Amino acid sequence: MTYQEGFIEFMVRAGVLTFGDFTTKSGRKTPYFINTGNYRTGAQAAALGDYYAACIHEHLPEAGGADVLFGPAYKGIPLAVTAAASLYRNYGEDLPYCFNRKEAKDHGEGGLMVGAKVQDGDRIAIVEDVVTAGTAVRESIALFGKIAEVKISALFVSVDRMERGTGDRSALDELREEHGIAVYPIVTVRQIIDYLHNRPIDGRVYIDDGTKARMEAYLATYGVKS
Repeated sequence: MTYQEGFIEFMVRAGVLTFGDFTTKSGRKTPYFINTGNYRTGAQAAALGDYYAACIHEHLPEAGGADVLFGPAYKGIPLAVTAAASLYRNYGEDLPYCFNRKEAKDHGEGGLMVGAKVQDGDRIAIVEDVVTAGTAVRESIALFGKIAEVKISALFVSVDRMERGTGDRSALDELREEHGIAVYPIVTVRQIIDYLHNRPIDGRVYIDDGTKARMEAYLATYGVKS
């Protein structure tokens, strides 16, 4: 089993990847939903870090490497920490990490950032969960513009939903094209469909023919143009 296949099963078992009738924040009716807030145990945090680390270890060299992992507040903070720990534990790669405060601290050590001290010339890899509009990533780019002259070399996310925003491109494609960031999802929605279609997980089929048809129809309506 590949780490991508393992991650899909992990999301299902954790109740993070679910199927049914949902409405997204944008008002779209979707047959599947990803709620990363359902990760809640130490075992899940450790496993999640392993999946991110596998993706980072595989793809970061082709993005030109990184000097620091950055987790945008709030959901990105535990992701960056557990990914950094897993990179060291599983691959012997000791990457510093940092994250931002939502509000600048004006006492003690002060500042906007916690963790590694970012310097001019550093290459930054952002670790996020699911990017919908790319707002948090753009805010991160603006934030680093106030701190040091860095290069955002890569963005790692759990799932690429492969759907467009207000235009014809997805948020991930926009980040690739507008900011030159290499974007790597652990899995794409297409991989999820292909792997789970009529495949039982713990005795239950989550994507049967009917669910697959609804997901394909959703992508036909909202998916990015290939």
